[in-house]
This record gives sequence, C-alpha cells and structure tokens, in this order.
Amino acid sequence: MKNRYISLMNRTLDAYSIDHIHAYFAEVKRDGLTEHGFPRLTANIGILIAHGLRPNLLPVFLEMMDFCCESFLKVKAANDFSVKEIIFCLMLLEEKRIVPKPRIDKWKALLAAIVPQDCYSCYASAPDDRVYNWALFTAVSEYMRQHIGLCDSRDFIDIQLASQLYWVDENGMYQDAPPTNPMMYDLVGRALFAVLLHFGYRGKYYHAIDAALKKSGPLMLEMQSVSGEIPFGGRSAQFIHNEAQQAILCEYEARRYAKEGNFSLAARFKAGAEKSLDCIEAWLNERPIRHVKNSFPTESNYGCEAYAYFNKYMITTASFLYAACLLCDDAIPSANPDASRPYVLALPPHFHKIFLAAGDYFLEWDTCADPHYDCSGLGRIHKKGAPSALCLSLPCPQKPDYTIDLPGAIDLSLCAGYRVQNADHFALSREVPYEILSSAQDAFAARITLRNLFSDQTCLITSYCVDASGVQISLTGTDDLCFLLPAFTFDGRDHTQLQWDDHSLAITYRHFTCRYTTDGCIEDSGKMGCNRNGHYKAFVARGRHQLSIHIGIMPA
Repeated sequence: MKNRYISLMNRTLDAYSIDHIHAYFAEVKRDGLTEHGFPRLTANIGILIAHGLRPNLLPVFLEMMDFCCESFLKVKAANDFSVKEIIFCLMLLEEKRIVPKPRIDKWKALLAAIVPQDCYSCYASAPDDRVYNWALFTAVSEYMRQHIGLCDSRDFIDIQLASQLYWVDENGMYQDAPPTNPMMYDLVGRALFAVLLHFGYRGKYYHAIDAALKKSGPLMLEMQSVSGEIPFGGRSAQFIHNEAQQAILCEYEARRYAKEGNFSLAARFKAGAEKSLDCIEAWLNERPIRHVKNSFPTESNYGCEAYAYFNKYMITTASFLYAACLLCDDAIPSANPDASRPYVLALPPHFHKIFLAAGDYFLEWDTCADPHYDCSGLGRIHKKGAPSALCLSLPCPQKPDYTIDLPGAIDLSLCAGYRVQNADHFALSREVPYEILSSAQDAFAARITLRNLFSDQTCLITSYCVDASGVQISLTGTDDLCFLLPAFTFDGRDHTQLQWDDHSLAITYRHFTCRYTTDGCIEDSGKMGCNRNGHYKAFVARGRHQLSIHIGIMPA
C-alpha cells in the first residue's frame, strides 16, 4: 500500500507538465504566494524526488522550496494548509539525505522564524472562539513545526483544538458551517485530527479527539459507497482528492484496531483504504487527467467552485495521498467479508443523510439539502463496478455555486411528487420535510419507508427496498403521483444512449445499462439538470393512486 500511495502521487503529478510547473513558478514569483496550491506542488515534487522519482525536477524544486520557506515569513497565503506539507517533505529529504545539510538547515531556520499570528490566516485567539477548520489546519501545521523541534507552541495548539472540538457532534463527526455541514469537511476535520494524533499529540485534548475518531470511524465505513466514494453533499464534492482524505482515516483506524487486537475490523478499514485508492486510480487513468469527476475540458472549470481550480485541487490529491501513506501500516491485511451485508444508516438531522445498502447496490439520500450544492431526495444509486454517474451520484441543483453550462437547469434527484392543477410538485426543497416511518434489514435486503408532507398538507409515502436485483420503489398518497427519473446524457466528452417507451427507460454508458421500469407511464419532461458529473435529462414516472418503479444496473 505504501508503494501504491507513492505511485498514485507520481501519477497525479503527470497532470503537470514540466512547462506547466515552470509557468506556475513564474506566476507566483511575479504575483507572490497567494494560496496553498504552489507549496503543495513543491512539497509533493520533493517527496517524489526523495523516493527516487522525478530526479530531473531537483533544480527547480530547490528553488521552489526556497521560495515557499521565505514566503511564509512575508505573506499570509493560506499558510495554515502549507507549513505542515513543507515539513513532511523536509523530514523525508533529511531522512534520505537527498539535499545537502546546509540547505536543510536554511529551510529549518526560516520555518523556525515563523510567528503564528503573522504567518497564519485563521486561528483562534481563545478557546471559545468559533472558527472553522482553517484553525485546525493551523494547529496541525504548528504542531509539525513543534514536532521537528522548531518551536514550542503547546498553548497555541491547544487553543486551536479547543475551538475545533466545539464542532464535533455526538457521533464524533465534524460539523463545518452548520447547518449545511458538507460531507467532505467532516472528513477533512477528522483526518486532521488523525494526523495530529499519529505524530504524537498527547496534550490536554488527546482523549476527546481520540474518542471522536473512534466513534465516527465505523460510521465512515457504512457511508463509503460500493464505488469507494465519500458521501455526496455540499461544497468541494466530486474531486478526486475526496477519497484520499477518506484513506487517511481508514489507515488511522486500521492501525488503531490492529493495536487493540481487533484484526477483523482493522482489515475492514484497510479494505476501505483500498477502495478509496481504486476510485482515485480509475480517474488518474483518464487522459487528460482532471481534478474533478467529469470529462469536460479542464479550462471550462465545469463542476468547480471558484476556489476549486486545477492548480490548487489537482495537487491536493497527492498531498492527501502522502498523509495516508504516512499513516499506512503495510503489515495489516485487507479483508471485507461482510461488504454486501444489508444495512440502513440515518445520521442526525444536522447531517440530514440516510444510507441504504444491500448486495452490490448503495443508496444515499439528502433529506434537507443545501440548495447551493444539492437538492433533497435520493441523490445516489451506485452499483459495484458500474460508472458512478450512470444512475446518479449526486443531485442536480438548479443554481449551484459551481460552474455548469446549461441555462434553465432544474433541481433533479430521484424524488417523489404529485400533480395538481397541471403542475408537478416534488420533494426537492428544504421546505418539504422527510420523516422515516420505518426501516429494517435482513440477510438479503434493506428497506426504508419515508414520509413527505407538503405545505398544502399533501402527504406522500414512499417505500424503498434494495437487494441483489436492484431498487424497488413504491409510492402512495394521492390521486396523481409522479417520481423524477434522472437520465445521464453527457459527461463532458461522451454521450450516453437512451431508449424508452411508456413503461421503461434505459441509459447505456461505458458498457453498463441503468434501466427504470414502472407499472405507470414514463414521460420526457423536456427539462435538463446538471451536476458536477455532467448533464441529465429529467423523465417522470406517473401513476394513479399508487406507483411502483424498479431500478436495476447491469452490464450492457
């Protein structure tokens, strides 16, 4: 696994040509350091050189490293993220004796001269300051300076950690910017805690952090899709660095349980790390390599927030892979014997997520979605081995805070609704609550029944059953029922094939077919939705008094 992490880091760097690296360096020399993408690129080049890779980049790397270490003392440029990564690189270079000692000592002297309040952009001044995860990045960067003997920042670090524990919920999950609580940032917070503890933090908040990680770890395994992906939801979703963050936590928990003698659970976490890497590797196999999970031209920024541009978020994958590599113990075997065990998982309301899995299928709902990134409803159906976007990997929001390219896009998920006075009403918004009426699992299937109550008091009851054959949906509640069916049409490069008639709809993409069948009728709404993966045509299944739909994904 350690070798695999380094190999994938190297393949991530394939996305940066030598000309690109030199152009990027010229840009930051001209404009100054403005964010953490450049230091991350610098650190990861150095780490690869230390592993015997990319030796041709050594001359420019030395200049880049000089520039970063000097810049930390001059500008606040998201150094909160960068200092720890430069130190990871420095530690390895010193161990491998790749760089002459005077150069190493120069870098250490510059890093030792850091004054936290002058270097970092975000930090807590007191334990009760309500700051978000930048202060946790700051704490880990400052701890790594302390770890290699450049400072004593124990009090500063503990103030940051006190401010961060405020956001840890009863399950040990990290809440970022409540009430939205993006799923990626739950993983970010917990992975930073894991790195901190791995490198020896045993301060006053050690036990609270360790307890939070232990509570949240098993939940993470049940939230991981059969495709290896992290849950959808909120900002910074569907970038290939997402699963590298997940791998950090899986490696940390694998170590924990191996040390406790619970080798079966340790092996499950090891399998979770492997699934994360399988997902990343599949995207790194694409050409050209992209940092977001679609095939649109990189320069289009399709699926990206304004801050999530290539130079920042592509190399982030390598940075998180290296953190996971540092936590990896190759002596722990991988095994996941109960991977197809049916289960239902509902998170607390502030995370507003439900997960259902059985056989090779995995489902995820957002029951109170942030409309800037998602919409409510069943937003994910994955089948093991099939392309994640084929049915749906995350909802399509009408007006997302990331780039799309279709005017007039609509909210779109797999979602119950009804028709009255020639208008369809779907349970897509926060104003339509989701209530769990029942849930169950047995040896073969997982089931859940949900209730939606609309503002006009119309009540819909939808039951879902997932087993080895797919997903069965039954809808009741009023005379004219309808259910939204997304049909993937375009990933930015390739178009899918659609076939439909009154009772079935089939979407074929990359050698797999997703098929909807219904006892009602299927109509093309004439409307389109967009998410980070691409374009979806909105179909509607309709029925009177009751409506049943089956969804199956199989090789084409």
